[in-house]
Amino acid sequence: MFAIAATTFFSLAQAINFDAEKLLKTITLRFGAQSTQKFHDWQKLVADTRAISNNDQKLQRVNEFFNRRTQFMEDMEAWKQSDYWATPMETLGHGKGDCEDFAIAKYFTLLAANMDVAQLRLIYVKAKLGGPASDITQAHMVLAYYSSPDAEPQILDNLIADIRPASRRPDLTPVFSFNSQGIWAGVSASGSSKSTGTSSLSRWQDLLNRARTEGFE
Repeated sequence: MFAIAATTFFSLAQAINFDAEKLLKTITLRFGAQSTQKFHDWQKLVADTRAISNNDQKLQRVNEFFNRRTQFMEDMEAWKQSDYWATPMETLGHGKGDCEDFAIAKYFTLLAANMDVAQLRLIYVKAKLGGPASDITQAHMVLAYYSSPDAEPQILDNLIADIRPASRRPDLTPVFSFNSQGIWAGVSASGSSKSTGTSSLSRWQDLLNRARTEGFE
């Protein structure tokens, strides 16, 4: 049910680069001198994660970092907007955010740690509140990792501490997936889902532009 084709639409770079000096300036101007240590902790996380050869361990390190350091908070309270997608530095500096902010921060951090963008998808899902048997759902976002194009994705989520394969997340129903290279409307593992450019999801395109302004390249 949850499998999503991990085929790619564009020629993909292996990782995302960043300008550390520019990122540090961005976060300190926005959130004050107390955010300097947060940035250095993040920078160390990236360096340490780059040195890890096992991708499962990379995922665990990054997932734990943000789940432990970020307080869940709805957008209206955190950002005074009804639906705001924070950049990685905004989430890091503020220390608060909703599900999109968790997933986006993990995505950028794993790319900075040299993980292939083809292996990562942000997935918009409907989450059943109270477990798989519940009839109450809400919009939610998670990060998925694919070890290969036809592999079962591993789900990184702020709702639970551990990373689980999609088959162990029956409470999540996928709607569409995307990354910085494309957007996939379907959820077929056959590869038949069509990808479009990121401009068709304006909120994501705006986020990518703001991240570049911060210092991500």
